[in-house]
Amino acid sequence: MEVRIGVQNVAREITFETTQSTDEIFAAVKTALGADVLELTDDKGGRIIVPSASIGYVTTGAERKGGVGFGAS
Repeated sequence: MEVRIGVQNVAREITFETTQSTDEIFAAVKTALGADVLELTDDKGGRIIVPSASIGYVTTGAERKGGVGFGAS
């Protein structure tokens, strides 16, 4: 699924694909609001770390379903 994070005072948002569910993302954001950082993992195993005080918004796209045909991933 695609995740977009808006960071305060930064023109571009952070966009990445993840295998985490919407509920996992929601729980991580909710926990981060009481902590120092928001930490998420992208679909390639990379880590995204954003200072909690700088989070403007977090949006998630629809979860991906299994594709059919050429190029399905």
